[in-house]
Amino acid sequence: MNDKQPILQKLFSLEGKSALVTGASSGIGQALAIGLTGAGAEAAINGRNQERLEETRSIIESNGGRAVALPADLRKVETCRKLVADANKVLGKIDILINCAGMNRRKPITEATEDDFDTIVAVNLRSIYFLSQAVYPIMCKQGGGKIVNIGSINIFYGLDTVSVYGLSKGGVGQLTKVMAVEWAKDNIQVNCVTPGFIRTPLTEHLWRDDEKAPWFRKRIRARRPGTPEELVGVTIMLSSNASSYITGENITVDGGFLAGGSWFTDELQE
Repeated sequence: MNDKQPILQKLFSLEGKSALVTGASSGIGQALAIGLTGAGAEAAINGRNQERLEETRSIIESNGGRAVALPADLRKVETCRKLVADANKVLGKIDILINCAGMNRRKPITEATEDDFDTIVAVNLRSIYFLSQAVYPIMCKQGGGKIVNIGSINIFYGLDTVSVYGLSKGGVGQLTKVMAVEWAKDNIQVNCVTPGFIRTPLTEHLWRDDEKAPWFRKRIRARRPGTPEELVGVTIMLSSNASSYITGENITVDGGFLAGGSWFTDELQE
């Protein structure tokens, strides 16, 4: 086992790497920031809530990692560009960009407003576009880099009341491919991690809903929600040397949801 350790370190270690992680104040983004710094990276962490962002930073530092909090609202393009510039200044470089910032407003199509549309698309899709655009010359100058976009099961599966969210995440899936195609020549690998139904503070109410919770458990083959920590492994892989020949891919972490279902009515488990 000891003989294998150097190989694992060479492939998966993030020692000496610098990462910018958006949406890091809670849930999936927080777990990814903690995971990447645990693998050796130093991080600039972004979110809108400064108090919760400081909690993430405190957790990272209590585990022996290093992080700097850069609160910002990513709905504006100039803010996205400033965040990348600030992160590059404090870290000295950006080897890894984790695009995890996201938001949702659940409404039927007939009730969605122009503000709903503009706000959701701005955070979930436009911010990824312009953060990645801003980080591109930095990574080129360094000889390469990693961009990991966080998608959604809604890229592949249509659900009612999440039309705007679904189209924004569908755009993330396609944007991942185009960025990968354009930037492969620059040694920049761009991939997407697609969570299934993950239990986070923002989705807790769904798992307590008498109608939605049984629906989830019946269709998720693992018979339980995922946890944010269960996205860390694949994200570290896509941020490390282990993924040097992987680009333009969408890796789904969904407990078997998209794999299929059973002909029979399965007993639901809590």
